[in-house]
Amino acid sequence: MEHDQVIELAEVFHLLGDPTRLRIVISCLDESQSVGYIADTLKVSSSLVSHHLRLLKGARLVRAERRGRNIFYVAADDHVRRTLSDMIDHVAESDGEEG
Repeated sequence: MEHDQVIELAEVFHLLGDPTRLRIVISCLDESQSVGYIADTLKVSSSLVSHHLRLLKGARLVRAERRGRNIFYVAADDHVRRTLSDMIDHVAESDGEEG
C-alpha cells in the first residue's frame, strides 16, 4: 500500500472515530436519509449533522442524492456498507468473549 493511501485510510478511520459521525454513517447504511431525519433520530442539531455529512462526503463515505428540493444521504458504496456491517457484527459477537 502506498504511503498516500495509508494516510488517507488513517484519515477515514479518524473521521469514523467520532461517535456522532459513526452513528450518521450507520444510519445511512441501508437506505437514504435526510438531514432532518438523521438529526431527529440521533437527537442532534441539523446544522451539526450537515457539518459531519460534509466531512463524510469529502471522505467518500456517504453520497448525496437529490430528490426534488431535498437531499438524502446514503453510504457511498458496498465497501463502506460491508466494512461497517462486518465491524458491527464483530463488536456484537465479541461482547462477552474473552480474548
